[in-house]
Amino acid sequence: MQESMFSALFGAITNEIRMNNIANNLANVNTTGYKRDQVSFQDTFLSFAHDVVMEPMANVRSKKLFPEPMHAARPRIALAQTDFSQGSLKYTGDPLDIALAGEGFFRIRTQDGDYLTRNGKLNLNGDGVLVTAQGHPILTEDGGTITVPDGTRNILIIEDGNVYADGAGLGQIAVQTVEDDSLLEKLGNNMYRARQGANIVEMPVDAPAVQQGYLEAANVEVVTEMVNMIETQRQFEAYQKVMQTSDNMDREAYSRVGKGNA
Repeated sequence: MQESMFSALFGAITNEIRMNNIANNLANVNTTGYKRDQVSFQDTFLSFAHDVVMEPMANVRSKKLFPEPMHAARPRIALAQTDFSQGSLKYTGDPLDIALAGEGFFRIRTQDGDYLTRNGKLNLNGDGVLVTAQGHPILTEDGGTITVPDGTRNILIIEDGNVYADGAGLGQIAVQTVEDDSLLEKLGNNMYRARQGANIVEMPVDAPAVQQGYLEAANVEVVTEMVNMIETQRQFEAYQKVMQTSDNMDREAYSRVGKGNA
């Protein structure tokens, strides 16, 4: 089989993965606090044994001992990561909507443990506890939850995360950051946790900027993603043509050998 068939196959597969990421980004363009995924590629060269053999005395020979190095390119995904850049803030006026202007994550508690999120769309459950849209309590600095008393008329959340109900303090929402956000992985519903085997150091944000009455939009640029989608589609089609041409060359070679004309 032609080497071009292998190279084109790997190129098509990697572009299929890129297309899946783009489609997922576009599907979440209206998801609060969503962070886009991105991938990048590189050529991984397949080396032959004689490529690493050096001739220390080539000048004394009239003919080289080994042929010239030959490499077969194999496109691979070099990097797949989440872009944690800031999304725009949208005003809602809802006192239970909060957004972070700057670094950090809110900490929430689930049945499977504590996770991080940038989604500040909050509600009150039946017990008056401040929870996310999925019903997960948002945590305070000391690891507790925030309960709003019945009959509260005015809920105030200031920039440092402190929550007040009719002037009475209820606790401070924890805003955490990590040393290396590339070690975080997505869990769905805008939740993040440490990748398996990763050792993440969490720390409180020195000066959090919690904005009440706002929600953070997804950091997805529709025009950019559409351009990337068109580019990826064109690349995939190009790799398909390479595979078709390589297959036709193989068929022609088999046909000639079969007829004894090669």
